[in-house]
Amino acid sequence: MTAATITLENETQRLQLEPEMGGSVTAWDWKAGGLETPLFRPWDGGSGDRYTLACFPLVPWSNRITDGGFEFEGKFYPIHANRTEEHYPIHGNGWLQPWKLAEREDGRVKLSLESRGFDGNPYHYRSTETFLLLPDGLQIDLTVTNLGPATMPFGLGLHPYFTRNKETRLKFKAEGVWLYGDDPIPTEHTTSFPGTWDYNRFAPLEGPMIDACYSGWNGKAVIDYPDRGLSITMVMPDCNGYTLFYRPPNKDFFCLEPITHPINAFHMPNQPGLAYLTHGDSFALRAKFLVGPSAGSA
Repeated sequence: MTAATITLENETQRLQLEPEMGGSVTAWDWKAGGLETPLFRPWDGGSGDRYTLACFPLVPWSNRITDGGFEFEGKFYPIHANRTEEHYPIHGNGWLQPWKLAEREDGRVKLSLESRGFDGNPYHYRSTETFLLLPDGLQIDLTVTNLGPATMPFGLGLHPYFTRNKETRLKFKAEGVWLYGDDPIPTEHTTSFPGTWDYNRFAPLEGPMIDACYSGWNGKAVIDYPDRGLSITMVMPDCNGYTLFYRPPNKDFFCLEPITHPINAFHMPNQPGLAYLTHGDSFALRAKFLVGPSAGSA
């Protein structure tokens, strides 16, 4: 924890936030039977790398953009790569900036950010992130408002890191997935899932690397922990069909991201999932993470 840490807590859960570290979650733990179980992978408390946090917001776009930027309405907008390990700008820039506490009440916190031309990029926007402790879990609302003079394409997402072990099972409905080559940039879309990539039924999280966007997602995913006797159901009520699945081999975490558009949507025909916001227009994403008994692995 730091001096700026915000803690929300009730009888069943504890949530810790670091507004100055990109409006990020650093821990979300479930309390039952005298034990505390991490639901998101907890931050180590020392690293400044956002990829070591428990969850962070993706605004004003999700995942990667190729070609050094994008063209929109006849104008090219350059965007710099923003992470040493990446060839492309990734996950917008809200996660790289300090957020402010806007509102706080029992079981609820609202953070805010105004970003204008951060790192030379073309976006001027306001974003809010609201965390609400529910009786059975956590709700996160992420919004963005275009404060710039021109209409621009926007996207949103959340980047939660879930814990995993050999007992963990995952299920989410999807119709297809984008395949990729030497990097995660999509090369083709298929409805024939490669081996170990199909999670329409409960399946383990073992196998080779997956860093891909799935299509036809119905907005619901179940992560089952039989060894802990609990499950997490992630729900995105207004889902438009996309989720990003990151399954690194031989790790104790994975990511399943509620997002509004596929990887590199800025360079896809019709820019699927992106929202075109004029000055003053807003766009929102809601995700719920609901805790219940183990769903079983069959």
